[in-house]
Amino acid sequence: MSLAALIGFLLLTGVAAYVQTLTGFAFGLIAMGGVGLTGLLSLPDAAMLVSALTLVNATQMLLKGWRDVDWRKFGLVMVASWPFVFIGFHLLEWLAASRADLLRLALGLVIIVSSLQLARKPEPLKQPSGAPSYLFFGSIAGLMSGMFSTGGPPLVYHFYRQPMPLIVVRETLVTVFALNALFRTGLVATSGQIPHASTLTGLFAIPVVMAATHLARRYPPPLTQAAMRQIVFLLLFLSGVSLGAPAIMHMLGL
Repeated sequence: MSLAALIGFLLLTGVAAYVQTLTGFAFGLIAMGGVGLTGLLSLPDAAMLVSALTLVNATQMLLKGWRDVDWRKFGLVMVASWPFVFIGFHLLEWLAASRADLLRLALGLVIIVSSLQLARKPEPLKQPSGAPSYLFFGSIAGLMSGMFSTGGPPLVYHFYRQPMPLIVVRETLVTVFALNALFRTGLVATSGQIPHASTLTGLFAIPVVMAATHLARRYPPPLTQAAMRQIVFLLLFLSGVSLGAPAIMHMLGL
């Protein structure tokens, strides 16, 4: 990774960590969308770095919040997630090797659908959802985590509809993201796909992520949650369109 690419990646992950801390989601979407648009590095390498940085961000948030995790719901989600993280990881490998345009289109669609979903404030349920719903959303999140390290939106939508304290929702989600990121990072290591040393300089973003997380907690912007969600939605939607449209045109030979 060149110096310019490294600086760009550090700025991108700093913004992503800041938004993630304020909203509880969007770190992977912003980071992967930005990488896809700018071409700072390959999508598989970016997904590996994003997994590692997600783990750092989540660990920092959980140092005080782990006691609020709903361990039963966490267990249900993880049982479904990990097999699909494995599937998504190898699907990314296959697409990156032979179908680059299809990979960019898939990432663009994931970002667009996620932005539309997250733009809507989930309507709260009167009764808690049953175990099958956590298994279903956990499997979708696992597939997205395996492919792009962006498993947040399905679970954010599902958990925020539950009649649960917000702190329990947030800390349970963060714990899921941390364990999925850890598992995906382990898949990278065991499959021998550790990126070149120059790419690993992207791990210099760790202190940037930690600093952005601290700043977001200490100095949040003078915006309402609704306004923040709208800004994030617009950025994600535009980045998804920008990723997907050129891929479609290239596939159609236009």
